[in-house]
Amino acid sequence: MNDSKKAFYAYLDRLDLVTLLLPYDYHQGHSKYFTYIHRDESYELVIEGIEEINDFRKYYCSFPHPFPFGAICYIESEHGDVIEVDIGSVTRTPEFDELFKYEGPLGYEYQPHATTFKVWAPTATALRLELHHGNDSEMIELSRKQEGVWQVTVSMDVHEWCYCYHICVNGVWREAVDPYVKAITPNGQLGVIIDENRYKHPKTARPSFSMMTDAIIYETHIRDLTIHPNSGVRHKGLYKGIAEENTANVKGDSTALNYMKELGITHIEFLPLNHFAGVDETRPDDCYNWGYNPLHFNVPQGSYASNPATPYTRINELIGLIDVIHQKGIRVILDVVYNHVYERETSSFEKIVPGYYFRHDLNGTPSNGTGVGNDIASERHMVRKFIVDSITYWTNTFKVDGFRFDLMGILDVTTMKLIRKTLDGIDSTILVIGEGWDLNTPLAKEEKANIHNQDRLGAIAQFNDQFRDGIKGNTFNLYDCGYALGNHYYYQTAKTVLKGSIGQQGIFNEPFQTVNYVEVHDNHTLWDKIHICFPEDTDESKRLRHRLATAMVLLAQGIPFLHSGQEFFRTKNGEGNSYRSPDCVNQLDWMARSKYKENVEYVKGLIAFRKRYAILRLSSTKQINEAVSFLDIEKPLLAYLLSHHKFNEDVLCYFNPTEKEYEMSLPYGQWKLYVTQNQASPHSLGNYSNITLPPFSCYCFVQEKVTC
Repeated sequence: MNDSKKAFYAYLDRLDLVTLLLPYDYHQGHSKYFTYIHRDESYELVIEGIEEINDFRKYYCSFPHPFPFGAICYIESEHGDVIEVDIGSVTRTPEFDELFKYEGPLGYEYQPHATTFKVWAPTATALRLELHHGNDSEMIELSRKQEGVWQVTVSMDVHEWCYCYHICVNGVWREAVDPYVKAITPNGQLGVIIDENRYKHPKTARPSFSMMTDAIIYETHIRDLTIHPNSGVRHKGLYKGIAEENTANVKGDSTALNYMKELGITHIEFLPLNHFAGVDETRPDDCYNWGYNPLHFNVPQGSYASNPATPYTRINELIGLIDVIHQKGIRVILDVVYNHVYERETSSFEKIVPGYYFRHDLNGTPSNGTGVGNDIASERHMVRKFIVDSITYWTNTFKVDGFRFDLMGILDVTTMKLIRKTLDGIDSTILVIGEGWDLNTPLAKEEKANIHNQDRLGAIAQFNDQFRDGIKGNTFNLYDCGYALGNHYYYQTAKTVLKGSIGQQGIFNEPFQTVNYVEVHDNHTLWDKIHICFPEDTDESKRLRHRLATAMVLLAQGIPFLHSGQEFFRTKNGEGNSYRSPDCVNQLDWMARSKYKENVEYVKGLIAFRKRYAILRLSSTKQINEAVSFLDIEKPLLAYLLSHHKFNEDVLCYFNPTEKEYEMSLPYGQWKLYVTQNQASPHSLGNYSNITLPPFSCYCFVQEKVTC
């Protein structure tokens, strides 16, 4: 009935409203009345309004009875032509969302004797399950149940059979993979039915962790971490490779997980490792991609598995990797991309319930706050349910310890708060961090999960662009330099961000809400920016500037974040957007780890220093306001003093971003030195009452309090 060329068109745009479009070449667009037909029932629609639009006359018609979703209905014009009613923008209305709210499980529930399949597809008029076993396949009809859920139970053992769905909406049949799928064939053309009881079971509990500000996050990419020829890893670019023990480069220096353990970080953050487009899982060496093209949200990426063709391999190897990381005392954060899909038109979401899962503007055009052509409508109940269900699955099955939400500002406050609440019910120490940028998506300003609404988000941290721009310089102006690179304009900003970006000049209510960073996978590395901005500088001066900026990340209040390789001056040869650049650009150069061993030891020492003194990791604004002050010294130098009655030591840090050296007399007598421009340690480097502060340097001192 759904011909490509109809006499006229009918769309259900509200639960009680059908919009009719009559072309001018169809009786000049005129019809005195329209008749609604469903089975043996028929009645005349009420024409509520008419307007002229492009080549059509548009009629707004209401009807008194509930629309029978799941059935085919027709409209007849006064001229006797009959057409089907298509599902239109009704799927984007709150009334539709409320009518088909469903709280139960979706996907499949496997048992050896019978497997039940459930799909939420309220606008479908028919739905079929296609099962594949070897060269055989069969099609099975699903039955429509309550809340728009379709269901069927297959009474035989379908373990490791492949499957997909065929959905009929608006008279068009589309094939889709189950959005809740947990295993797939290579490259995700079909889902695979598996038994979760056959997953590898983790042996190690989550490493102990308490306050969010205790975290030191180290971001990396599964492939980047081990693909270098001198990584010392046998299974390069794979989950198994990172899990290898005692890896080292040809110089004998530690690499990969062994190295990260020695560095002292608390959390590894992996770029997206759920199934994504851009890399052929069967030929992973042919292409590279960061992974921000999500396809199947609950399936580990197969190009990182030793055999992507066997469905359990990718699952068990990732579970095993996380378990090994836990054994090292390190937690794992996953970078998750619930703000968009790779391609809206071909996504399972759009095929199963067209128009529901994505935001549209007032003209009905898909919104593009993400910049990739689609924004996930997280504010709708079943979208929110999918995201929360997915997060819960990764947390419980893979024992993930945290999530980094890509473009979190696209998502809504209610969804993010529910995620936080759900994770608190599992383990309140699981971290939630995100990119809270204010993005142009059609969501009410007060509902966007961005920095402007951080006071409503509670224990969810956000990437602090005030810190990034104030210390390094504006990301979107390559030649803009921040405080650590000698720009005195950012002097006040530097003071604010060292204090946790709280208070009148700050952007957060609490220090645990700020993720402090100067380098991340996006944009130029810090080294490349410095190299471009200071072409006449010596390499030594560039390294000192770089070291100062990194030191400020690790000494500021809040949550420090390091990009992998930052500590050995990671370069991408000037490439500012390497999301699909080859390994030669993105790989971690493990020979640079040896070449710049002194700087690695410096960062390692800073981390140990931060860990030793809890006053560097204050968890509340109240404590910071009581403990933090700045000495009155010559600008643009900063002297950052931490002193609080609950702590037995005072910490004093000096920052000199200039090319000059300064003679400084320290307050309060003798101080123990822990950090210089060349050394950083959790152990004292000597006692001082004055110091010469060299160019581009950071010096830190500790003074034990005298107790009576």
